[in-house]
Amino acid sequence: MKKFKFLFALIISLGLISCDNSEKPAAPAKESGKIEFFGNTQGTTFTVICNDPIQLTREEIVSELAAFDDALSGYIPNSIVSLLNTAGKGIYNYTDRRGFFDTCYNLSQKVYAITDGAFDPTVYPLVDGWGFLRDNHNVPDSAVVDELIKLLGFTDGKHFKKMESTADSMGVKTNHILKLTDKAKLDFNAIAQGYSVDVIADFLEDKGAQNYFVEIGGEIRVKGVNADSVLWRIGIDKPVEHSTSDNRSIQDIIQLENRSIATSGSYRKFYEKDGVKYSHTLDPKTGYPVQHNLLSATVVTETCAMADALATAFMVMGTEKAIEFIRIHPELNIEAYFIYVNNKGRNEVYYTKNFRDKVIS
Repeated sequence: MKKFKFLFALIISLGLISCDNSEKPAAPAKESGKIEFFGNTQGTTFTVICNDPIQLTREEIVSELAAFDDALSGYIPNSIVSLLNTAGKGIYNYTDRRGFFDTCYNLSQKVYAITDGAFDPTVYPLVDGWGFLRDNHNVPDSAVVDELIKLLGFTDGKHFKKMESTADSMGVKTNHILKLTDKAKLDFNAIAQGYSVDVIADFLEDKGAQNYFVEIGGEIRVKGVNADSVLWRIGIDKPVEHSTSDNRSIQDIIQLENRSIATSGSYRKFYEKDGVKYSHTLDPKTGYPVQHNLLSATVVTETCAMADALATAFMVMGTEKAIEFIRIHPELNIEAYFIYVNNKGRNEVYYTKNFRDKVIS
């Protein structure tokens, strides 16, 4: 179920703006006019654009992202999630000063429940068992898969149980999680990047921003209008195997208003072994790569964390089950765009009605 991000293109007038992996000169803080900051984070890139007279520096954005990584990055050995993963059975104590870990943990439990486990952050051991964390292309034996599945499930009290926090005499709060299964590990890869977009967007709004674009690794949240006083325009990639930011092409362009967007797909990340193609999207219920006709799922919701998590869940569910999920959950106000292969082997597109209204080309 590991999530791989797909770059959107930001469309302004007739130009395309995309991020590369190099650091760009930081624009100074401004009191008026357009602010643009670019950089690297979470093994990918970020873009922050604001069209409001606020005080903002690139260093503030970088600092906020660093604090986020200290809580949720699986690649930083001393992050909260990394230390939990390496801890043995018993009570794990941690200090979550910014609340990033707890917010992500709690939201993940909610999405796990409503998707019936299609989104499952305990998938880490399974992803590792398939070699996807190290790009070690390994097709595990069925007996190994059966054992790995036993480590999955994010129901409270199965492998992890959240406990009441405590405070010392100075009022410093300590959080506690009871780890019930020694080899259980968490992977928030399918929600954390979207959540980091929300963190930066909320940071901008706290400074008074009302017109902004925040993008991290292809996950996007926008509000208001761009510098030309029109709604932000986002390009959605065509599902082309092995495509990159250098050879990509745009399937559709949409206008986005005060919403977040995320895409997950199976067409870029896969490997072939002995003539068999294995998608990096794993089904937590079967323990194997998904086998269905959905190539990519683009989701628009209020928060980028929810869009990120649901895009992953939909790739696990497949087209029909994802459409049904949207139908029975009107309270989530989901807008979706699916690219799938029909029974004749041709790509087709499914839009929810509210998404279709956003397409401008």
